[in-house]
Amino acid sequence: MSYIRPSFRHPLLPKNEVGFTKADYEGVISTLCAGCGHDSVSGAIVRACYEMAIEPHRVAKLSGIGCSSKTPTYFLRQSHGFNTVHGRMPSVATGAYMANRDLIYVGVSGDGDSASIGLGQFVHAIRRNLNIVYILMNNGCYGLTKGQHSATADEGSKTKDGVSNPFPAIDLASMALELGATFVGRSFSGDKTQLIPLIQAAISHPGFAFLDVLSPCVTFNNKPSSTKSYDFVRAHQEATSTIDFVPHKKEILTNYAAGDAKQVKLHDGSYVQLRKLAANWDPTDRSSAMDRIRSAKSNDEILTGLLYIDQESRDLHELEQTVSRPLNSLTEVDLCPGSKALEKINAAFR
Repeated sequence: MSYIRPSFRHPLLPKNEVGFTKADYEGVISTLCAGCGHDSVSGAIVRACYEMAIEPHRVAKLSGIGCSSKTPTYFLRQSHGFNTVHGRMPSVATGAYMANRDLIYVGVSGDGDSASIGLGQFVHAIRRNLNIVYILMNNGCYGLTKGQHSATADEGSKTKDGVSNPFPAIDLASMALELGATFVGRSFSGDKTQLIPLIQAAISHPGFAFLDVLSPCVTFNNKPSSTKSYDFVRAHQEATSTIDFVPHKKEILTNYAAGDAKQVKLHDGSYVQLRKLAANWDPTDRSSAMDRIRSAKSNDEILTGLLYIDQESRDLHELEQTVSRPLNSLTEVDLCPGSKALEKINAAFR
């Protein structure tokens, strides 16, 4: 198998209104497990930016540590990128945004990255209404370190070696609503008909746009009782040599109408119950959104769609009343306008 994406492209590939093909928005070939939901999210970002005719060099993509945080390599290779330390993506994004407000900031993170070590950073990015598309690829485990429970793992769920999770799960969408986030959505990585428009809406939102995307881990989100699990295969196989192989699994896809519920079977044989918001849902009512999430949870459903949007959102630059231009475009005259300007400022304080 080759891990180098061929550079040849058919000369008649369709281009968007700024002259780029969809291939111009791709990255290198993913090294995540075959069938990983994170790759579907990367594909949705590619499709969203292509359809919105966003010039790749206008995007800054940031991430922390984890499987999800590897994905910026797999989309928008012509964009700016920064892979930060664990859980610190929001603070780096804040600094970058304050220095250059003209870029579009896309931050990707996982439940391990955001719901534990990065929880404080997540909270304050919401509080400051940082203008960023914050995509949480939520698989309920630490996939990069062999599948330990994360803070979003369901209480009572078991790792593949049978360890039960005794702690209640943190619902970051509910937390974002409680903290005053101006855009909150939830989707499933296998439902691109819903996810792509949500990403496009988040990109268009002036402020913190949070998307909680359920993205199953194909490698660690299975149970020992399953005959397709690693434990079962390891106990019954006879190896001819030392191997390190992750079996191929097909991507989980689904498509269902607004207002309907859908039961989706995961790779380990378990199911999640999804419910898409009704077409007449009012996404501007924060209290209703919070009540609806609680109601869905009590029915063992995962509510998806645009949960809430504040149409009067004022982002961090507006709140701080900062300079309207990127800092690297300011000249000496802008930064040191002279003694007369200083006298005018001093007079304003007398």
